[in-house]
Amino acid sequence: MIDAGALANAATRALRAYDPGHDLPALRKRFGANLAELGSNENPLGASPRAIAAIQAALPEVFRYPDPKGLALKAALARHLEVGIGQITLGNGSHELLMLIAQCFADASTSVAFSEFGFAVFPIATAAAGARAVRVPAMARDHATMPLGHDLEAIAQAIRPDTRLVYLANPNNPTGTWFDDAALENFLARVPATTLVVVDEAYAEFVTAAGLSTALRLLPRFPNLIVTRTFSKAYALAGLRVGYAISTPQVAAVFERLRESFNVNALALAAAEAALADQAHVAKGREWNLTERQWLGAQLHARGLRVLPSQTNFVLVDFARDAAAIESTLFERGVIARPMGGYGLPEFLRVSVGSRAENERLLAALP
Repeated sequence: MIDAGALANAATRALRAYDPGHDLPALRKRFGANLAELGSNENPLGASPRAIAAIQAALPEVFRYPDPKGLALKAALARHLEVGIGQITLGNGSHELLMLIAQCFADASTSVAFSEFGFAVFPIATAAAGARAVRVPAMARDHATMPLGHDLEAIAQAIRPDTRLVYLANPNNPTGTWFDDAALENFLARVPATTLVVVDEAYAEFVTAAGLSTALRLLPRFPNLIVTRTFSKAYALAGLRVGYAISTPQVAAVFERLRESFNVNALALAAAEAALADQAHVAKGREWNLTERQWLGAQLHARGLRVLPSQTNFVLVDFARDAAAIESTLFERGVIARPMGGYGLPEFLRVSVGSRAENERLLAALP
């Protein structure tokens, strides 16, 4: 036997594995159709029929390698987003891209800043690159409108001469909170040109809030801006793992030096291109999610629970006490919610917006 952990490099020794939650394949066998999966922010409406058809059409060619550049999907994204093909980098989900950004631009001589309750991948990417993490406290929990959200003023003040990256998520996972376009523009104006700002917009397609559009509109003014998105949420292609980043062509060219070859498979490329073309399906999902999220939030509030404002397909629920026992009770009743103790929020559970039947099962199962 060898001590493999001791042989690992310093950055890897400092890492903990990403926690995906419960063993869902085993739970599906245990509960069958009675399982309410509300822990992974999946889209219960499912993928566009066009995407399913595209997968079926691509199946006979699975013995061939996929397009290593993903040019057809890049071209479709370029038209949809009104950017150049050379500005787009494809990834095996946005998780891979968030890691890739740190691999390309951060190391032991630099620091990386992110919010206290930002996406879990941000500190993992930082540690994997061997960089120094600058974890900035979030807004106070009693803040009038955006409790637990990114404190952009504090993040701006935390940027050091060696800060190479700032990770933001808008809307943010796991809090569901957001900051508007004006706040982001003011923040970017204060960031040095040598600090890259990554805005993860995994939930952008669910947004309905006034004053919040996308960071993409600021890219022409701020070449140090990188925007990441995914087909896992609104497009309901989580099982295929397709993400993309939009940056300047110069930044994208650096990504290509380290991006894994054939990192997006052929079925995923075909499905994502077809899903992108069905914006009516996306709009339907956005409207349904808004209605169901508001209904679920009202029902939870009626039970005396605090529900944070959200622009995503989940809500963060404050039980005002350690929620471990509540999560355990839900689990035993076949309702999967995401505990937040790993984020330092033990009194909260993150609950995905499920189908009406799933949401009613959650409410019935609450102790």
